[in-house]
Amino acid sequence: MLTALLSKWGYQVDTAHDGEAGLKLVQARSYDFILCDVKMPRMDGMAFLKAAHEHLVGITVIMMSAYGSFDVAIEAMKLGAYDYISKPFKTDEILLVLKKAEEREKLKNENILLKKKLHCMGNKPPFGSMVGRSQPMRNVFQLARKVAKYSTTVLITGESGTGKELVARGIHFSSDRAEAPLIPVNCGGIPETLMESELFGHLKGAFTGADKTRSGLFVEADGGTIFLDEIGELPLTLQIKLLRVLQENEVRPVGGARPSKINVRVIAATSKDLKTEILNGNFREDLYYRLNVMPIQLPPLRDRREDIPDLCDHFIEKFNRSMQKAIRGVSADAMAMLLEYGWPGNVRELENLIERSAVLADEDLLLKENFPPELTLLHSSSNDFDHLHIDGFSLKAASRSLEKQMIIRALKATDGNRTRACQLLEISHPSLLSKIKAYNIAE
Repeated sequence: MLTALLSKWGYQVDTAHDGEAGLKLVQARSYDFILCDVKMPRMDGMAFLKAAHEHLVGITVIMMSAYGSFDVAIEAMKLGAYDYISKPFKTDEILLVLKKAEEREKLKNENILLKKKLHCMGNKPPFGSMVGRSQPMRNVFQLARKVAKYSTTVLITGESGTGKELVARGIHFSSDRAEAPLIPVNCGGIPETLMESELFGHLKGAFTGADKTRSGLFVEADGGTIFLDEIGELPLTLQIKLLRVLQENEVRPVGGARPSKINVRVIAATSKDLKTEILNGNFREDLYYRLNVMPIQLPPLRDRREDIPDLCDHFIEKFNRSMQKAIRGVSADAMAMLLEYGWPGNVRELENLIERSAVLADEDLLLKENFPPELTLLHSSSNDFDHLHIDGFSLKAASRSLEKQMIIRALKATDGNRTRACQLLEISHPSLLSKIKAYNIAE
């Protein structure tokens, strides 16, 4: 019966009367699908799955049995089966399972093809070491690429943890200065008494403890780039000297009488609002305008939520290597939680949470319970549907209303990206399209 039906539907079919005959067939040739009974003479379905295990890689196996039980289905899945059907079954049921399996195989093949394309591209991220495909980040990458061609001073602003240093590195290594040094300096991490010497150098005997001449970071960066992180923390006395460096392209070491010319590109970054700092008397206005030749504003993570799945994959791959783990992703409910969180610490906070979760994970997925309890509580409090307006007590009406709201939320969280919305909702793309049409959801 199955041979006749499958042939009618366009499949090429081979038959085997028991597990041993089936084993010989899979050893001789490759198949797309195998429909396998559980109860068979000589070698039953479970024994066949075990014996043919190495030959079933990439083959979709669907088990069938009139002696169906939940335990048998689970055991079959553990041995590599894709699905389980209890007999008697309707012919449409077989066709539906095969079509689902075909869609799964198509997605797997597309995924493999995309991975190969990425590998051919050297797995290079969009810009430098940055990860992001959202429109705000595409705008940042586009601007940074243009800026990289020139020696223009750049001021990168954004909240803490948004990746300002990564943008600075991307600009440097995309420029013609890439072979020269990139010197990062944390202006808030060096004591004020040592800052001038660190930046501009000093001569031997210039002050107590100066037992030898030192060139300074600006001279070390000659021909390359100096990255002044947290420029808003720079003391006012040094702001005047930095302004002169930017104006004259020369530095004078502490204790020195003559300045020396330098060829250094300056990229500065801050999480502070420098205009407010100017009004408060903490930052020089003339230095601000010298630095702010080409401003780049980095968006916070909450304004680019569609990048969160890609960032999670990036950090999971990173920690898989360092921890020697094989985590393959984030569960759907955990991802929904991450997409709704406010991320005050931005990408740095996400990286720390993924690392923590990877340490705690016992499965090959990061589960909701692997994340901090406070994150789960925040998600739970924001995940109530008391606002749903449902007349009467119909469970079907309530289910439809809830389903509509979930689809709207998934589309909103992914900025209208249907493929990612399908992943969150755990439904197929055709199913999502039909539901969007049925519920008249505006995209």
